[in-house]
This record gives sequence, structure tokens and C-alpha cells, in this order.
Amino acid sequence: MPTVSATHQSLTGEPGTPATPPSTAALRKRFRPLFDSIAAGAARREQDRRLPYDEVAALKEAGFGALRVPEAYGGSGVSLRQLFVLLTDLAAADSNLTQLWRGHFAFVEGTLLQSSSAHRDRWLFDIAAGAMVGNASSELTGTSLRDIRTALTSPGPPGGAPTLTGTKYYSTGSLYADWIAGSALHDGERVGYAVRATAPGVERIDDWDGFGQRLTGSGTTRFTDARVDPGHVRSFSPDAPTHVPAFFQLVLVASLAGITRAAAEDAADFVRPRTRSYPTAITPLPREDPQVLQVVGELGSRAFAADAVVLAAADLLDAAYGHLRAGRCTGGSDHGSDHGSDDGTDDDGTRARAAARAAVDDADTAVSRAQLVAVAQSLRAATDLFEVGGASATSTGRALDRHWRNARTIASHNPAIYKARALGYRAVHGEREPQPAGA
Repeated sequence: MPTVSATHQSLTGEPGTPATPPSTAALRKRFRPLFDSIAAGAARREQDRRLPYDEVAALKEAGFGALRVPEAYGGSGVSLRQLFVLLTDLAAADSNLTQLWRGHFAFVEGTLLQSSSAHRDRWLFDIAAGAMVGNASSELTGTSLRDIRTALTSPGPPGGAPTLTGTKYYSTGSLYADWIAGSALHDGERVGYAVRATAPGVERIDDWDGFGQRLTGSGTTRFTDARVDPGHVRSFSPDAPTHVPAFFQLVLVASLAGITRAAAEDAADFVRPRTRSYPTAITPLPREDPQVLQVVGELGSRAFAADAVVLAAADLLDAAYGHLRAGRCTGGSDHGSDHGSDDGTDDDGTRARAAARAAVDDADTAVSRAQLVAVAQSLRAATDLFEVGGASATSTGRALDRHWRNARTIASHNPAIYKARALGYRAVHGEREPQPAGA
């Protein structure tokens, strides 16, 4: 990581409360030309399987990766709601782009939750300057994504660096990233790490073979004795409340919402100039056919519904983040004392922890509900899209099939049946579903 100038001080500005908050309208206007350019090449990239290195570079240059970084560090300091507006807009242009930034923004969220320190400052300054972080946590080992074998080995000689060895899959975004963050085992304990993407011993492989989201770079990352700066290793606190897991999921929901909107827009664009119709149609022009217009109207409504649930969940995620930050300001920590103090600060911390846990729980529930809605709307929209045209709509040149393939791939990441079951349990029993053993 580049050395931070000695003039940089530990700053405390936080997202959502910058000196001059950018409006959502101004943010959308700022990124619209870039998103339009990305959308214009989306179908061709899909057909040619051209990885969007140029598009990622343009987003970096535009400060997209620094949206949540506070203004004091050189970012935009946007709220989570504003971020998800833009992530959905980007997904409507190309859903691959939104998903491949997922690990980066989750890393930023985790960094923002850290207490103020020189280490936190360095990351925020670097991200504001354009650094991108990819994700490499999951492995094709064991029985679930919780099972990992990648090992972080303690250094031998004094002053040496630990080394990372193992193989990751579903390394979304890592092909395009400057840093790769993930999880490993160190002395039997799970830890997090961050390593330069171009460091010796790091190999990124473009072997993702899913039928959708083919440009996300979600393939293999192989580590062979890759040196890791000890300062970039952190312990896990599995009992600490955090909004990051829900954040990860909401990025996928935003991707689905963007796909739904793109399907609706493509349907309208297909119908508007079309002059060929069916002998049984009640009007000669599709754009005047009430049955065709009904389909287009329904598609737009599905996109509206998907957009709405993303924003509703983002609002609760914003609230959870606020409680988490407030808990840290009051000394709230899962490792605090259970005994009160004369000045009441421990009581304040206990209340802050309880409020944070409740807010995170509400956000988790909202994101799961949003996922169920967005999965249904996106898959239905990507299918009904073809009702507005004949066989010409299936032309590979139009690449309209990418909407269904991409939506189905994203929806398969975290099967909705499990989310629905957990929501049903909570509705019936009034509490969270107990986690399986080992969860």
C-alpha cells in the first residue's frame, strides 16, 4: 500500500454526513454519461466475451469505488441508499459491472466500521485515490462456503512476513482489482487478509464457466507462498454485529433490479420501431397493439417493484450502519464488560449493542424479503420480454437472452428457498431461525 503523507491526519468524517452532501439527482447526473457508454457496449461484450477492463478503469477514474469513502479522505461520502441507487443504475447498463464491484464495496463497509486508526486512514485514502479490492474467500472444498483450507503461515525468521497458500474460487472482481481480500486459516483460527493482486505467488485465472454473469471474473485465484503484510491480517469476530453480510446480498438484489429494468427498457425499444406483426393481431403495428402494450406496461411495473425493494432495504441498512457506528462511539463492543460503571458508560454501551443488533436483524430481514421479490420479478421480466416480438427477438445479435441467463445466475448464488424458510420461521415464531450446527 502506498505510504500516506505525514500531513494526513486521522480524520473522522463519515459517510452520509459530509460537509456538502451530494444529492441523489446530482450523483445520477454525474454518472449517467459513463453508465450510458457502458450500456451501449453491453450486448457486444456479452457476445464476444470481452472482459470489461476498460469499463472498470473508467469507473475507477470517475471515483465510483470511492463513493462511500468520507469526503475528508477524498471520497463522495454517500449514504447506502444513494450507493444502491447507483449500483442499480449500473446493473441496468451491465449487471456484470455491479456484481464485480461487490467485494470492493463490502471491503469498504468493513473498513468504515473499524475504529479510527492510521491503518484505517491508509485504506480510505488509497481507495479514494482509485484502489480497487477484489474478493477471494470461497473455496471448492468441504460441504459449504464456510469450509476453507487456504492457510496463512507464520513467518520463520524474525521480521519476516506470513505467507498465504491455497486456492479460491468465485473470486468475483479479482481479475480487475489492485488488492485481493479474503479469509484463511492461521493457527487453526479464521482470519481475514488483503494482498496485492500482482504480488509474487498470486495467480488470477479467468476460468469462470457459468452461463450468466460471464464477465465478472468469478474464477480461480491461486496463492503459492504469497507474502502478506502482517498489518493486512485481521482476526474475525463472529459474534460482533455487522451489516456487511446483508450488504453483500443487497448488491445481488440491486443487480437483479437492474436486469429487470434493462429487460423492460429493451422491450419498449424493441416494440417502438417494429412494423411486423401477426395475422391474428388486432392492430397492424405492435406499438399500437393493446396486448403488446400490456406486456410492456407489466414489465415496467416489475422493474418499479424491484427498484422499490432495493431502496427499502437500503434504508434499513443505512439505519443499521448508523447504530453500529454509534455503538463504537459509545464504547459498545461485543467484548465489553457486563458490569456497570459509576458514570453509566457501560450501560450506554450495552444499550448501543442491543440497538445495533436489532437494527442489523431488521436489515437482514429486509434484504431477504427484497431478494424474494427481485428474483421473481427479474426472472419473470426476462421471460415475458419475448412476448412482445416474434422469432426476431431471439436473434443472437440482440443478445436479449442475457437478461434471463444473468438473472438466473445471480438468483442461484443464495437460493431463495432458504431465505423464504427463514422468513417464514420468523413470522410464525417471532424470532430468528436457529442456525445449523457449525454456522
